[in-house]
Amino acid sequence: MFTDTPKYRESHFQPTKSALLSPSELGQELQPANPDLHLDGNPAIDRPLFVQFCANSPDEFLEAAKHVQPFCDAVDLNLGCPQGIAKRGRYGAFLQEEWDTIYKLINKLHTELSVPVTAKMRVLETKEKTLEYAKKILSAGASIITVHGRRRDQKGHNTGLADWSVIRYLRENLPTDTVIFANGNVLRHEDIERCLGETGADGVMSAEGNLYDPTIFGEPPPIGQEGREYWRGRDGKGGYRMDAVLRRYMDIIYTYVLGTSPPERKPLFLASDPVEPAKEPAIDVSATDDEDEAGQPQRKRQKREKQQKCSSPNLSSMQAHCFHMLRPLVSKHTNVRDALARCKAGDVPAFENVLQMVEKAVKQGLIEYEKETSNDQDAAPQVVVESTVIDETKDASSLATVAMCKRPWWVCQPYVRPLPKEAYQNGALSLSKKEKARLAQEETQTKEVGLQPEGRVEAQSLGENHDRKVEIPKEGMVCG
Repeated sequence: MFTDTPKYRESHFQPTKSALLSPSELGQELQPANPDLHLDGNPAIDRPLFVQFCANSPDEFLEAAKHVQPFCDAVDLNLGCPQGIAKRGRYGAFLQEEWDTIYKLINKLHTELSVPVTAKMRVLETKEKTLEYAKKILSAGASIITVHGRRRDQKGHNTGLADWSVIRYLRENLPTDTVIFANGNVLRHEDIERCLGETGADGVMSAEGNLYDPTIFGEPPPIGQEGREYWRGRDGKGGYRMDAVLRRYMDIIYTYVLGTSPPERKPLFLASDPVEPAKEPAIDVSATDDEDEAGQPQRKRQKREKQQKCSSPNLSSMQAHCFHMLRPLVSKHTNVRDALARCKAGDVPAFENVLQMVEKAVKQGLIEYEKETSNDQDAAPQVVVESTVIDETKDASSLATVAMCKRPWWVCQPYVRPLPKEAYQNGALSLSKKEKARLAQEETQTKEVGLQPEGRVEAQSLGENHDRKVEIPKEGMVCG
């Protein structure tokens, strides 16, 4: 579709302020001289830039890549998408059994494209099989591999945890000059260094984590230097404020997409600001809410004025971006949720209105927080040394992660998915008939040999005075 349909190209990649030219029109010139012509991949501010494709035809993959090679630093092959649409289209993670096809896709670009080719993959059933898979991808010419530590079936309610040990295994068994990016389990800024340390990877990729918290790669300021964009509570925990991040987002849209200056705005609210005198709201009697300046009903007028559909990828994705980032806020302030839901792609004033509503909500939240903690107002923020290890496998629960990541609703924060076991318990996920039959058969076989299903545990007393009790797994208990 990217190769054959100009409208599809323009709605997914916008490297220049004019229409994206075809490879023949671009000729041999790989970079227009004027950086002001650029949007995505502006060489002055937006590099390095990788452009990712899903594909199963080497020739089509190459043709699509030629459209973008003048405006990026590498082209990436997506071998990680686990969604049903990828299965129907035979691409993404559903190519991982077709190693010859993958080799041809990557090698075609490696030999005929002017920029490097990279690939993102998922882990397979075993470490050894994953290693052979990675070697095949690298042998085809991939310059970088991004390894998602989840298998193909780990998606939706069954997402679970990424296995960093497999990425570490690849690091230790691939040539030392292999460039590896790690992906999965990166929810907070603190997770980045932990991921690099445990996997030995050269870099970290964040997808969903970056959507919910766009500041995930940003360093928090030192205590006492928070300013108006960063909030830190009296317990020492903090994060970047949603109104500050959304304001920056809107400023980028104004400056680089629309080519205009952002509107003048008041400084973001701080609880320490002087109290402003209450103002009586101005009442406009020139027209009612249901009529415009021409005296015509707005709804009927809007139906007559057929709006042109926005095709800019920088504008059409704004609503989805905002819903991800504002998730905790809109769950509390449903008026903001409703206003955001009514925003149309390209209707920047509507999004500006949402920003104003968010700023008002955050102000309200900050005032309420100060009232609730007024008894501790003389206490300075504590220096909190949080555990950098989130081991949900020990707790068999996502609650530990929620407790670690939870912030007030006006602060950007990750979305923590329930573990598969919890999804089964609350009914969000159900076993297939095949899986139920397998478990029933295992339980029957266990009982036939005289063992208790899932094993049993006995408490034994230890120590000279038998004052210490420990639980000892007996037959049928699987450990490790």
